[in-house]
Amino acid sequence: MAFNDDSFIREVNEELRSDQMKGVWRRFGRYIIVVAILIVVGTAGKVLYEYWDDNRSSGAGDQFLAAMKLADENKNDEALAALDKLEKEGHGAYPVLARMRAATVQAQKGDAAAAVAAFNEIGKDNGVPAAVRDAAKMRAGWLLIENGSYEQVSAAIEEMAVPGNAFRHSAREALGLASYKAGNMAQARQWFQSIVDDTDSPRNVSNRAHMMLDLITASGKAPAAQG
Repeated sequence: MAFNDDSFIREVNEELRSDQMKGVWRRFGRYIIVVAILIVVGTAGKVLYEYWDDNRSSGAGDQFLAAMKLADENKNDEALAALDKLEKEGHGAYPVLARMRAATVQAQKGDAAAAVAAFNEIGKDNGVPAAVRDAAKMRAGWLLIENGSYEQVSAAIEEMAVPGNAFRHSAREALGLASYKAGNMAQARQWFQSIVDDTDSPRNVSNRAHMMLDLITASGKAPAAQG
């Protein structure tokens, strides 16, 4: 399935209009999460790149790029070994970047529990820059949508779902999806409505929030918001 955000949303809306609500989430739920995760990864990637760019060191940089290449080639164990060495011996930004990338490789291997634990550890480390801690918390929160409870997602990221936080749009979307997955449609509606009501919400995030509000309305399990 091609992850073109606009065409994906149109396809879901066509399902709704054709009165096939029963299978919509079963068919599209995982894809909704994946599409949104791509946005989160992109945002976190920008934060990490800026951090890396401010702390470049040629030798460690070459090692980090080599480890990333191994991960991109799905040589996960080799990548983890290289990243572990860089975490222990690297300078500047690289130990932190190595930890973040190693957690991502754990997720890539299918070990969500290890990835969540690693991201949570980074998120609690006061020696790590705040922006990177927030990026780690977001990654943990999104992994927990599929691999944990709403309460776990909330514990990881709800503190970021507040006005002014750079990750608030992604945090609200993750909390809305976690609520929806847990069957709490009223709570899910509140989170998705908060995205729609925020004039600074990115268009793709707002579009997905509108789509989820349509799904919730079609389910009949939560009252529509009063305008």
